[in-house]
Amino acid sequence: MRSRGQHIELGDVTPHNIKQLKRLNQVVFPVSYNDKFYKDVLEVGELAKLAYYNDIVVGAVCCRVDQTEESRRLYIMTLGCLAPYRRLRIGTVMLNHVLKICEEDGNFDNVFLHVQINNEGAIRFYQKFGFEIIETKKHYYKRIEPADAHVLQKTFGRGDTIERPINSEEQQEDMS
Repeated sequence: MRSRGQHIELGDVTPHNIKQLKRLNQVVFPVSYNDKFYKDVLEVGELAKLAYYNDIVVGAVCCRVDQTEESRRLYIMTLGCLAPYRRLRIGTVMLNHVLKICEEDGNFDNVFLHVQINNEGAIRFYQKFGFEIIETKKHYYKRIEPADAHVLQKTFGRGDTIERPINSEEQQEDMS
């Protein structure tokens, strides 16, 4: 995808580049992820992608399927981009990839994630795509402040168009 003369691509997470994902997550997120997280990411295929901007790894998205007897949901474990590369549509490309998976699968009830309550930029970003705050979990995070997290969710109904095109005005506002 071309964006302002620049090239954004998503690539697979493999044993050869998993250390890049680890390093990116250490820089972008205030929480640490354990070895099991990275082992699991290697098994999810299209649900984990590295984002490249002009062939440089600058972001990543990692998801998993949460299935219960009542529902089948997609959980966005991480979606983040290095600060200097935000507002270049990289987050939009990653989120649209996730939403396209949901649309093509057709059997997800919703997609959801946790966002630290003071991360207003991320909350606005997801709301542009139809996510809503459905709950606030007290003391969700350990060892970071604020410890509370909003649960943001986008629910799918029949006939919904999931992927959302972004016009040029919204491109300017894109936080990722």
